[in-house]
Amino acid sequence: MNKFKLNINGEQHTVNVDSDTPLLWVIRDTLGYTGTKFGCGRGLCGACTIHLDGEATRSCVTSIDMVEDDSEITTIEGLSEDNPHPVQQAWLEEDVPQCGYCQPGQIMTASAFLKRNPNPDETDIDSAMKMNICRCGTYPQIKKAIFRAANNAQSSAGGDDE
Repeated sequence: MNKFKLNINGEQHTVNVDSDTPLLWVIRDTLGYTGTKFGCGRGLCGACTIHLDGEATRSCVTSIDMVEDDSEITTIEGLSEDNPHPVQQAWLEEDVPQCGYCQPGQIMTASAFLKRNPNPDETDIDSAMKMNICRCGTYPQIKKAIFRAANNAQSSAGGDDE
């Protein structure tokens, strides 16, 4: 067992775990942030996606010893404080979730993507989201929600300039 310091959702945590423990299990089992889901355990489905220093990261294949002490980890619980994040709001407006299991990972991937590319086209979205699996098949709604989040952000930005 080794001691690791983590900054998750703006809170400092110290954990004692084996250095090869996947970050997913530290987040869920050790610290109790259960919004991040286990899907495949191989980084293929996206259910476990978090932000590591702002980048969408598969926590099931990221061992804790790969995380720097000063890294910022954001889980779905920390994506927004009081109001839904714009991507979460778009998810609600487009009625995306069916079973909901994959949605935290979908939202985390989409929000990191939109931060990098605030004005995506359909091909950009397809490319960014292609490694996130939804067993319910809500891909059309997911795409609509990403477009909505991008359009809402552009509208908000335009309204601030007047």
